[in-house]
Amino acid sequence: MKIFDLHCDTVMKLIMNKDSKLSTNNFHVDIKKLKKGESLAQFFAVFLYKEAELSKYGYNTLYELSMDMIDRFFIEIEDNNEDIAFAKNIDDLNKNKKCDKISAFLSIEEGGVIGEDFYKLRNYYRLGVRLITLTWNFPNSIGFPNSKKEYMDKGLTKFGKKLIEYMNELGIIIDVSHLSDGGFFDVSEISGKPFIASHSNARSIQNHFRNLTDEMIEIISSSGGIIGLNFSSNFLAGGKESKISDMIKHLKHIINIGGIDVAAIGSDFDGIRSELEIDNFGSMQKLVHELEKNDFSLNEIEKICYKNAERVIRDIIK
Repeated sequence: MKIFDLHCDTVMKLIMNKDSKLSTNNFHVDIKKLKKGESLAQFFAVFLYKEAELSKYGYNTLYELSMDMIDRFFIEIEDNNEDIAFAKNIDDLNKNKKCDKISAFLSIEEGGVIGEDFYKLRNYYRLGVRLITLTWNFPNSIGFPNSKKEYMDKGLTKFGKKLIEYMNELGIIIDVSHLSDGGFFDVSEISGKPFIASHSNARSIQNHFRNLTDEMIEIISSSGGIIGLNFSSNFLAGGKESKISDMIKHLKHIINIGGIDVAAIGSDFDGIRSELEIDNFGSMQKLVHELEKNDFSLNEIEKICYKNAERVIRDIIK
């Protein structure tokens, strides 16, 4: 079964480990593992951490780091062009399918790198960024994260509200994973296109502020968006181990609330530290087998694994 994964932090691992390669490494994601796990497409996140910590990695600004990460992303894609190819829309995805190549999409995790400069957004778009996670774990020019209780009810900034409209106009996917509850509801009111949570689970199953309430699941579904199942144990059931049985519980709940068309995969590989039953992308078919054992139909499994994500690419990205 083909897999479309909405989120991994592998580019950051490559940057932090200068001698590493995407072809093969000891991370959760490399070309060999993607092929073994039957990857159709992978969103590679340009993950940007707190600006105060940049200097110890040799960078002066988030923008500088983002440019280095995007450059590294393209170098790795070019070095492995027999197996993987860049994609920025549904046409590229379909072309890569015909060539039996994995599609590599580019996203940004931490929209604060834009500051309040729309020219940066346009330049990221020109470079191929097609999804932006609005916040990470710190307040930024767009809004607030769900990392502290005092942030949860805070909404988008004035700039953040304008940004949502501009992302709609350009055809960049709005990702509300990490965003405060208040910011979420602002996005739902402003966005005229579907929006997604690329790597979030159900708060009713695991009461973690990074997960989505039932109301949020319904809203994302109603918008035509999707929710990518996060493999981190923190968001599945707590504890040290990420178990497939807990993934199934979250998927069943998300589908029960929002319908089958809202469910997708957003592993968060190379951004999670818990022990994993699905220990890298090469083991991804374990989830497919467990879905089959739990009486999910072939059509339902296809939608979870790749068809819902394909639809969102088609509906949002120009």
